[in-house]
Amino acid sequence: MSVAFRDRFLAGETLFATMLTVPNGAVAEIIGDIGFDWIFVDAEHGPIEAAELQLILQTIGRRVPCLIRVPTTDSVAIQRSLDLGAAGIIVPQVNTPEQAAQVVDFSRYPPAGSRGVGISRAQGYGLEFAPYVADANQRSVVVVQAENIRAVENIEQIAAVPGIDGVLVGPYDLSASMGLMGQIDHPRVVEAIDHVTKVCLGRGLRMGIFGVTTAAVRPYLAKGYTFLVAGVDTIMLGLGARAVLNELKAPVK
Repeated sequence: MSVAFRDRFLAGETLFATMLTVPNGAVAEIIGDIGFDWIFVDAEHGPIEAAELQLILQTIGRRVPCLIRVPTTDSVAIQRSLDLGAAGIIVPQVNTPEQAAQVVDFSRYPPAGSRGVGISRAQGYGLEFAPYVADANQRSVVVVQAENIRAVENIEQIAAVPGIDGVLVGPYDLSASMGLMGQIDHPRVVEAIDHVTKVCLGRGLRMGIFGVTTAAVRPYLAKGYTFLVAGVDTIMLGLGARAVLNELKAPVK
């Protein structure tokens, strides 16, 4: 599945996702069966740890590709996510070309990189070791996030790093780094995102963006974005529950 998914990703197929933050197999199963092209599993901000990541991937990873947003750019976080069987990684706060190159290095087995070799779930716990290692470097999607004004300033160099498959814009963190917390429609924030878009698409990279609502991300389809993330499991759960309560409280006609 994951090899085909990276092929689809690199081909520029439009791929929709939502964000999974709850460390629970049942929630993952419900979201995974909806029909999204992929699932954004957030191990940066949410409480999801390695054991929960494995449970989520065991539950839905063979049905729908999961990209894990790792908590840091260090080698352990990246390697662990790939070893667990993720279809790829999303790396936050990549603000320099040096960081981008390090991300690629940690994501690839030698000689293309320095990813450690060990028995893991991704290789069928060792039973599929040889075939997995043979094409693992072609199997994993590598996405970096442009979510800081420093990344915007360095985007030409970041986009030129070999091995980066796509760039995901983080408008909320970007606005905060510009002193415009939450003002994602501010002209300066929009200008920064447009600059990242122009540079990355010019380099042939795939572009993605996250938004709490579909209305926030759909306009980016016309701008050439091909992987979009809309909604968060907790917010969808809360809004659904609130709607039920409001209906119950509504006056009887």
